[in-house]
Amino acid sequence: MKGMKKKVFRVVFALLLIVFIGSVGGILFILKQYKDNDKLYAQAAEDYTEPAAGEAAPIVVDFEALKAVNEDVVGWIYCEGTVIDYPVVQGEDNDLYLHHSYDKAYSVSGSIFVDSGNRKGFVDSNTIIYGHHMKNGSMFASLSKWSDQQYYEEHPVMWLLTPERDYKVELFSGYTTSAYAETYTMFPEPGAEVDAYLERAAGQSDFQPAEGTGLDGEAHYVLLSTCAYVFDNARSVLHGKLVPVDSAGGVPLSAEGGTGEKNNP
Repeated sequence: MKGMKKKVFRVVFALLLIVFIGSVGGILFILKQYKDNDKLYAQAAEDYTEPAAGEAAPIVVDFEALKAVNEDVVGWIYCEGTVIDYPVVQGEDNDLYLHHSYDKAYSVSGSIFVDSGNRKGFVDSNTIIYGHHMKNGSMFASLSKWSDQQYYEEHPVMWLLTPERDYKVELFSGYTTSAYAETYTMFPEPGAEVDAYLERAAGQSDFQPAEGTGLDGEAHYVLLSTCAYVFDNARSVLHGKLVPVDSAGGVPLSAEGGTGEKNNP
């Protein structure tokens, strides 16, 4: 009888050990994926961007090289002093870039991507941009930090650079909402519904925007969205107004409306 108990104990112990080793292995695998993805995007910023020298936008983006890697690249989002410094893509659906990086390789971090329901070129009244809330703080995990007034005051704007035009993104509202809220309503064109939508968004904000950050129903806007973990299907969102600047990809626009060339060193 004692021999049987020992045998059972050994079997149970062995099974528990296998489960433990598998769990540790799974955690190490996930951590490695996080590290690999951080390196991938850090390398992308090094390969495809450089600081701007007096231009309207703070960085220059080599969209020609980026589009050679993936034609789905539509922009680059950047916020000084934060981890937000990523290429932006837009696919034919909202599934591909949940688990694929900007170069279409499998990635636990996915990409920063525009809702496939929006028209290309950020021409809709509001364009929705998604990113994962990664546990290591990468991608759009930091959106929830804008709930703090001081953090907003330190980072009141982002930048959205595109091959056609660059935009200063003046942030005017940030809050936690449901994935099924009307926040995610798309408006292709301006109108009374857009005006009401913007007013509701401003009224829900956790921070008070800077004086002079006015809402204009004729302007274009972005909604940045990521998962939050305060209730089921919660989302952290930021609303921003797109203010055009005189550059495209960080390169100044010419007087004729075209794009100038990069300055050679």
